Amino acid sequence: MSNRLPPLNPLKAFEAAARLGSVSAAARELRVTHGAISHQLKTLEEALATALLDRSGKRLKLTSAGALLLPAVTQAFGGIAAATAQMKRPATSGKLAITCVPALLSFWIVPRLNSFTEQYPDVTLTLAASNDPAHLQSPEVDICILYGDGNWPDVWTRLWSHLQLFPIASPTLLNSRPLRSVKDLEDHVLLHGDTDGREWKTWLAAADGAHLSRCRQHFMGDARFSTEAALHGQGIALGDTITAAKMIAQGDLLVPFDLGVPANDAFYVACRQEMRAAPIVRVFIDWLFSSLDADRLPEPRSMARTVLAGRMAKS
Repeated sequence: MSNRLPPLNPLKAFEAAARLGSVSAAARELRVTHGAISHQLKTLEEALATALLDRSGKRLKLTSAGALLLPAVTQAFGGIAAATAQMKRPATSGKLAITCVPALLSFWIVPRLNSFTEQYPDVTLTLAASNDPAHLQSPEVDICILYGDGNWPDVWTRLWSHLQLFPIASPTLLNSRPLRSVKDLEDHVLLHGDTDGREWKTWLAAADGAHLSRCRQHFMGDARFSTEAALHGQGIALGDTITAAKMIAQGDLLVPFDLGVPANDAFYVACRQEMRAAPIVRVFIDWLFSSLDADRLPEPRSMARTVLAGRMAKS
């Protein structure tokens, strides 16, 4: 017997006839004539030099050789069918694991997630709040959206957005404890979205307030928590032009000073080099950038002149 594989069409005829137990049924399934199936079966048996089917009864039965061959043929055709189906599936289907800066995930991505789902209903996202660049090396994570300097070696990185930082506060807090000048910050709790206070130091230096005496401050490690604390009237946080813009536009937060400073870092999209070529990764990254361009809110305007002037007239 030759080591070459038997011809494909006779194998298809054999699999169908053995599975259905009838030459006629196999002919109907494969949309050929009864004679064509009989010819293919004969060709296969001659190629293998052995009988594969017992045709003596009303229903075809496998010989011992046919019983040995059928599972292998069934498995092979099943594998081909599965691979073909997978090839025909949309490239933008499957699972995608993403880590994202908590503030950006909560205040920007989640509110817009429906637009991605509508465009790519066959993509299942696993979203985790994290700003740890170590995830870039994890095979469990496909995309990282990070706040940092963008200097992560051996990965694909693209700047997503720079930020402007400025103080934000709840209307309730400012109604009870006005901010008429930078010095009034001494009467408030400063809420830090980082762990070292460098962003508030940058803003205070630009506002000539670097030497303010301040004894009350909380370090929260992420802008999501400092922003939420500001929403609850717990103090004054630094907002940015991306994550806080909608809350400012809705009046949930106010901008008491006409001063914004560039953030020390920026938002970046990053992933392992080999993941960048995956279609499912590309569509999510493209969605991130197109959504930023299409849905960019106007720069938050300070309420200092209108809100504070009104309070000063009443005092």
